[in-house]
Amino acid sequence: MSITTYVLGLVGAAMVLGLVVELLRRRHLRGKYAVLWLALAVLIAIVAVVPDSLGTLADLLGVQTPTNLLFFAANIVMLLVIMQLSYESGRLEEKTRTLAEEVGLLRLDVQRLQRERDEHLG
Repeated sequence: MSITTYVLGLVGAAMVLGLVVELLRRRHLRGKYAVLWLALAVLIAIVAVVPDSLGTLADLLGVQTPTNLLFFAANIVMLLVIMQLSYESGRLEEKTRTLAEEVGLLRLDVQRLQRERDEHLG
């Protein structure tokens, strides 16, 4: 691997780390998700600093080229992120539906109370 590859890997890891810290600071990213992204930044840094680690792991797993292992791992990570986001989306849809029903019931109560008040006053 060339020095450019090492530098790009370290820059990529630093960018992911910086972005995660900034998103946490602004409270746009929750802690439970930050752990995943911080772990990813650490893995990127390890592969950048010790590029033979990816080759060794590929050999242990029987993968022909380290690049194939890298793409496979990236696809698995993306699928897990998509699955988590789908789960959260479904949960939020259910919560939104429940809240909308509660708002509807509260509006009915307010209208009923206003009618009773108007009848009592008028």
